[in-house]
Amino acid sequence: MMKDTNLSLAWPAPAKLNLFLHINNQRDDGYHELQTLFQFVDYCDYLDFKVTQSSELKLHSNMNSSVADCDNLILLAAKSLQKFCNCQKGAEIWLDKRLPMGGGIGGGSSDAATTLVALNALWNTQLSKAQLMGLGLKLGADVPVFINGLSAFAEGVGEKLLPVTPKEYWYLVLIPDVHVSTAVVFQDPQLTRDTPKLDIDTLMSAPWKNDCQDFVVKRYPQVANTLGWLVEYAPSRMTGTGACIFGQFELEHQALEVLAQLPKDMLGFVAKGTNISPLESRLTRL
Repeated sequence: MMKDTNLSLAWPAPAKLNLFLHINNQRDDGYHELQTLFQFVDYCDYLDFKVTQSSELKLHSNMNSSVADCDNLILLAAKSLQKFCNCQKGAEIWLDKRLPMGGGIGGGSSDAATTLVALNALWNTQLSKAQLMGLGLKLGADVPVFINGLSAFAEGVGEKLLPVTPKEYWYLVLIPDVHVSTAVVFQDPQLTRDTPKLDIDTLMSAPWKNDCQDFVVKRYPQVANTLGWLVEYAPSRMTGTGACIFGQFELEHQALEVLAQLPKDMLGFVAKGTNISPLESRLTRL
C-alpha cells in the first residue's frame, strides 16, 4: 500500500505541571502578575494531521460534544495560522484526547500549541518560534509555553519565559472528578494576590507552593480529598488553578506502587518530568 505523504501522525500535546505558582498582584486591566515554574511531563494528547489543498479545516475527536471547547481551540489555532500567513492549504485533524479538561495541566492550550507547531511545519509556512508564540498568546496565556518547548520560569502574565532545568522527577498525577474554571478562580476577590516578587535564585531554592491551592481546596471538596490522600505518600500539591494534584517521586516504581493503591473512585497516571517537551522532540525528528 502506498504511504499517504499528506498524512502526519502522532504529534504529542503534552501535559505541564506548575511546580510553583505565586500571584503577585492584579493589574488595572484585570490580568494577574505571577511567577511560576513550568515543567512538561511525558503524558500527552495526540494529534494526526492530513494536509489538504482546499482551505477547509475539519476536526475529528474522541471527545463527546459536550466538551468541545478544546476542539474549538484547535480550529482557532489552525485558522489563526492560515490567516496570518495567507495560507490556502487546509487540514483534516484527528484528536486523541487523554488529558482532562479543567485540570490545570494545560490540555486545551497544549492542543492549540501542537496545532500551530505541526501545521507551521506541514504547511511550510516557515514562521519562527517567536512568531508562533505571538499567535499562541492570543489563544491563551499558556500556549506560548508549549510552543517554546522548554521548561521555563515565567513572569508577567506568564508571557516572559526564562529556560530552566529543574530536576526531572517522576510524578503521580491525580485527576479529581471536578472541572475548576481558571476564570472563576482568578475573578474571586478572596484569592491571595500579594505574594512578594522574588528573584529566580531565591524561588528555585525556596520551598515550592501554589497560591491557588488553599482557595481551591476550600471550595472543591473533591480536590481537598485527593490532596489529602496523596500527601500521605509523597510531597504533593495542586498544579495551576487545579483540579489536578501531583505527587513527586525519585523513582518510577515508587509512583507506580502508590498508583496501585489508588481508591476506586480516583483516577490518575504516572509520568516523567521532562525539561524538553515531547512536542519539541517530535519536531526535531521531522
